[in-house]
Amino acid sequence: MLARRFLWIIVGIVMLALAAAFGYRMFGEQLLKAAMVPSVPFAESKQDSKPDYRRPAMWLSRPDLPDDPARWAPEGYGAAARPTIATFYVVPTTYLRRDRWNAPLDDREANERARLFAQTQASVFNGVSATWVPRYRQATFGAFLTDKADAEAALDFAYQDILAAFETFLGAIPASRPIILAGHSQGSLHLMRLLRDRIAGTPLSRRIVAAYLGGWPVSLEADIPALGLPACTKPGEARCVIAWQSYAEPAEPGAVAKVYHASTGLTGKPRQNTEMLCVNPLTGAPATAAPPTENLGALRPSEDFSTLSLEAGKIGARCDKGLLLIGPPPLGFGRYVLPGNNFHIYDYALFWANLRADAEARAASFAKPW
Repeated sequence: MLARRFLWIIVGIVMLALAAAFGYRMFGEQLLKAAMVPSVPFAESKQDSKPDYRRPAMWLSRPDLPDDPARWAPEGYGAAARPTIATFYVVPTTYLRRDRWNAPLDDREANERARLFAQTQASVFNGVSATWVPRYRQATFGAFLTDKADAEAALDFAYQDILAAFETFLGAIPASRPIILAGHSQGSLHLMRLLRDRIAGTPLSRRIVAAYLGGWPVSLEADIPALGLPACTKPGEARCVIAWQSYAEPAEPGAVAKVYHASTGLTGKPRQNTEMLCVNPLTGAPATAAPPTENLGALRPSEDFSTLSLEAGKIGARCDKGLLLIGPPPLGFGRYVLPGNNFHIYDYALFWANLRADAEARAASFAKPW
């Protein structure tokens, strides 16, 4: 399955680096599986009780929380005082242990990583929206290294939390309020399923400003038709899907491409030989290239990720065969880069200010009469 294998190549490597500060190349596939795949059957795995999303404690971010990482903004930017849009954002995999198939809700390390992603990714949208970020019993990293039915069960289990959180989110906002969907990696995977199973073909689909599915391969032929929204084709276009995967050059995406082309899309059709969606965050369009001068600001982390600074005019980008190519590896972003020059962990950070402007433009377009 694409979900398991892709996150083995992508998210798992990143999170191992975050947790242990050593590279994937030190491990072989079998050793990695032995170290990370839970040995307990899913049916016997420890599970926290189902979260009650009416409780503020079950959210990393929501408008009434005093300490909300998604309302962070670098110098020169700020969160909207009276937003008229609501964003539902889903974090990527942050739980690494093999003691269970799904993360406990109170794991300190997983929650700290989730807060970092909320700060550096979900904050993109606070200029136009109030942002909601649920805690959820996400599938552990090891679930993406195996073909066991237990892994499939862990993904389904995690998705049920996302669905429950989304229903609470819908009940808490005005019935006419426009919605931005956003996520990264495992988060984007769950949002794709949410679009297909809960939103596509319903009146709710008319409220979606845009869906930002960063860090996940989306097939134009085998996935997009199932989502109920078309792929974005031009800057400022509303009611469409944005997806991108960031690589420095020379890019070596062979492992990811192999898994992608061997998988089945959400329509039930094979992804083999289908094009991956790539919308350039610098331009808001698939086909256009942008020099570094068009980058309004990338979030560059300090060595220990304790501080972030916004730097403009340093990183360009262009779409090529479904990948977003950013030129030579940029200075200041060398930590946690995946094999093949894959800048997965920086999918939002590299284009923070442009993605923010992109969301503002699509929100403005959405507000115009049909």
